[in-house]
Order: sequence, then C-alpha cells, then structure tokens
Amino acid sequence: MFSSLGQLGSFIMAPLYWITSLIMSGFHSVFGSLLGPESGWAWVLSIIGLTLVIRAALIPLFVKQIKSSRNMQLLQPKVKELQKKYGHDRERLAQETMALYKETGTNPFASCLPILLQMPIFLALFRLIDNASKGTAKGVLTVEQVNQLENAKIFGARIADSFTKANGEINVQILAAVLVVAMTATTFLTQRQLMSKNMPADAMTGQYAQQQKMLLYVLPVVFAVGGIAFPIGVLFYWTTSNLWTMCQQFYVIRNNPAPGTPAARAKQERDAAKRAKKGLPDPATPLDTTPGDTVQTPEPPKRQQPKKQTRSQRKKQVPPTTGKNPSAKPSDAGTTGEDDEEPGRNSA
Repeated sequence: MFSSLGQLGSFIMAPLYWITSLIMSGFHSVFGSLLGPESGWAWVLSIIGLTLVIRAALIPLFVKQIKSSRNMQLLQPKVKELQKKYGHDRERLAQETMALYKETGTNPFASCLPILLQMPIFLALFRLIDNASKGTAKGVLTVEQVNQLENAKIFGARIADSFTKANGEINVQILAAVLVVAMTATTFLTQRQLMSKNMPADAMTGQYAQQQKMLLYVLPVVFAVGGIAFPIGVLFYWTTSNLWTMCQQFYVIRNNPAPGTPAARAKQERDAAKRAKKGLPDPATPLDTTPGDTVQTPEPPKRQQPKKQTRSQRKKQVPPTTGKNPSAKPSDAGTTGEDDEEPGRNSA
C-alpha cells in the first residue's frame, strides 16, 4: 500500500520537478555566464528568479484572494446577524452562511489558494536541492549542474545545507538562522499588514477575525519550527516569496482599499491633499462655500393659494373675451349702456 502511495506521489511530483528545474536551469545559464557556473550567487539568483516567475503566474489568483478577503470582511455584519438568528442551530447556520457566500459570489477558501498552490512548487524545490546535496539529479538538471549546486557557497555556507545539517559549520548556522528569522518576520508582517490596514472595524470581531488572528500567530511559528530543516536555498525562495506578497499587498491596499478601513481613510486624505495642491475643489464641497460652512439646500418656492371670494364677487367677474376683437381689454366687455351712448352724444 505504501509503495503504491509512493509511486502515486512520484507520478504527481515528476512534472513539478521538470518545471521547477527547467526555470531554475534557464536562469542559471544567464547568471552563470556572468558570475560563473559554480558561483553560489548564480544559484541564489536563479532561485530568486524561479520565485518571481511563480509569483507572477499566481497574480490572477492573488487578485481573487484580495476580492474574496474583501467580500468576507464586508459580509461580517450579515454573518453576525445570521449567528444571532440561527446560533442555536449550527447546521442551519452553516447552510444560511454558505447561501450568503454563494449569493454574493464569495469563496471563503479563495484566500488560501496562492499558498496552497505554492506548496507543491516549494516541495519540488526542496527535493531538488536536498537531492543535489546527495549528488542525485532530478528534472532537467545535469550531473554537472547538480555537482555545482551541491558545492555552491554564499557567505561561506553551502546553499544545499540547513541549520539541522550544518555539521558544526558556524557559517551555515548563522546564515540559516538569519533567513529563518527573516522568513518568520515577513510572514508575520504580511498578515498583520492586512489586518491593521485593510479590515473594517466590524470585521475585527467574530469568527473570521479569530481565524485571521490565529493565522497571524500560528503561521510564523510553523515556519520558524520547520525552517530550521529547510536548505538555505529554500529559505531564500520562501523569504523572497514573502517579500513579493508584502509589496504586492501594500500596492493593492494603498490604491484599492476596502471601504470603511484605515487604508480607505488614508487614501481619501491623500487624494484631498493632491487636489488641494493642484488648487482643485473638494468634490464633496460646493464651489461657493468654504470647508467649514454648513451647506443648506434651498427650499422650493411655495405655491400661492388663491384668495377667498364671496359669491357676489365671483358673479361680478367677467369671463374671458371670445369676441372678434381679441385685443379688447376685459374691462371693455363689461361697459355699461352709458358708454355705448357716448358716441351718440358726441355726434349730437
């Protein structure tokens, strides 16, 4: 049974060995021609190049991760309402919560996709370097490249060695310890950056917030404990990946923050400062007011009500003229007989 599982694992990992070794070998051909094929820096830069290629390929998934995290944050008030309503029935609560996620197009597992998809690449690189330290080639690496990778040194330490396999070499232990601390610190700072800058106040409480806080402290501990067994080359890979994540996340949070977060308020202040520097008015403030004035909306003009009249006054009113002379005044239509006789008097 175990042999069958081992064969299945080898079958799954074989393509990853080829992809990882092909990318790293391509970068090494470039850096090796500049720094020397046996240079440790040439191999470290090749590993960093591999990291950048993998992270660039994961950008679409990172965008989905950001959108999913933002939707999860904005949905926390509704999730809390469901918890109050169905807190006594866990099965109904789970059904209603998943229905809410489906209705809003939110995938609660999307935030884990980038790190989950990186793990096979991470394992493939780990096995490539670990096997190189034993003189075994995998993927497209040649025997000559394996020997170069096995003996490549940086700061006096072989990049194929780890803290637990330093064999008493102080240079390996110091460099491995520094990289483990760097990997742990960047993991912690990346998660803390997301929680402190791009999470609204409503999302800082509840189950989702507890999960984020758990990841904030558990992940660095896991990497710190496991990092002492990672080869130095793998530590370079993971630290570079964390720095990429931190910079990428900083850019997204700064330019497209979630509504109601400290990052959103900071962006509004920066935009207001830019408009003030250019002499442009604040779109929320009318042109004829100052920022401190209270804007009052003018009331619409009131309709004038007709004056009350008695029945006798209404009878005396003359209807509009419909005769042959449209220019005649209303008062002419109401003239008495004395006025009609006036021309006769004048003629007399």
